Amino acid sequence: MRRMWIGVGLVGVAALAVALSGCADVRYLTQAAGGQLDLLRRARPIPDVLADPATSAAVRRKVQLAADVRAFAIRPTAQGGLGLPDHGSFQKYVDVGRPYVVWNVFSAPEFSVQLDTSCFPIAGCVGYRGYFNEAAAQAYAQERRAAGRDVNVGGVSAYSTLGYLQDPLLSTMLGYPDATLIRTVIHELSHPSLYVPGDTVFNESYATTVEEEGMRRWLAVHGTPELREADRLAQERSAGFETLLLAARRELETLYAQTLPDAEMRARKVAVLSGMNARYAALKASWGGYDGYDAFFARGVNNATLGAVAAYATMVPDFQALLARVGGDLPRFIEGATVCGGRPPGERAACLRGE
Repeated sequence: MRRMWIGVGLVGVAALAVALSGCADVRYLTQAAGGQLDLLRRARPIPDVLADPATSAAVRRKVQLAADVRAFAIRPTAQGGLGLPDHGSFQKYVDVGRPYVVWNVFSAPEFSVQLDTSCFPIAGCVGYRGYFNEAAAQAYAQERRAAGRDVNVGGVSAYSTLGYLQDPLLSTMLGYPDATLIRTVIHELSHPSLYVPGDTVFNESYATTVEEEGMRRWLAVHGTPELREADRLAQERSAGFETLLLAARRELETLYAQTLPDAEMRARKVAVLSGMNARYAALKASWGGYDGYDAFFARGVNNATLGAVAAYATMVPDFQALLARVGGDLPRFIEGATVCGGRPPGERAACLRGE
């Protein structure tokens, strides 16, 4: 996701639940299945939530906005929508009752930004483990620290089960500004239409392309000057933040490729991270003191943090080339992208470009 600082969604949690009998880590998969089933059990139809006099005006407005975006996303393109497949998600709402729905744990070696991975059926290999309980996430994180790994724990506000389940709208999503909520609903609704196991860059670049095109079309019909400006500013800050982190990641990759004594490697690592923090302070000042990313830096940035910051949008230009070739027809775009997703990893970008 473009909101990569929030954390990669717990995609494939339904697939993990299916794999319970065949995986040694039954305890982890049990909590994943149990957490997901708890959300489904407590979810209420959105019309009921909107009609409930106990629903606050703020929640009602955000839930209605999400419902409107969902209708727009699945409406056929001939009727002014995006024509995304309807997998039944976001037709119900659940008050999660906590600040995040899932906490993702990332870990990496002391001198590498390559994440430790876990592999599961259908979902493929992913560089994190997601927990519905923060204490469980912190316990696993401590195990990884004890093993000498750099560790990062980040809260997640939204994720997709890739169409295996009918994902409810989550209360954790309602804290987003309107522009981000609109983008998130479109982004998450796009994931079930195409998912290539083990290829995060392909999957997220695809969803980001749909998100960008979907937001452009939403603003063309429903945009106000205030919404357009809020979206522009949020995307500008997101791009600056992403550039900052990717630069630090590249610096560390260059450092770790050298043969140095451990003590010197550690000292240089600290220097790289200190420089990144200083550049963030300057970036924040250029934003007039906007502090939306302070909590991210307050947790401490390390290899695991930067390992989670992949260039998830690097293939967006390739996907946009495909979208242009089909004249902006999103259903045809999805068909073409699906074909390319079936090609070997090294051929997917060229396939999207029509080469």
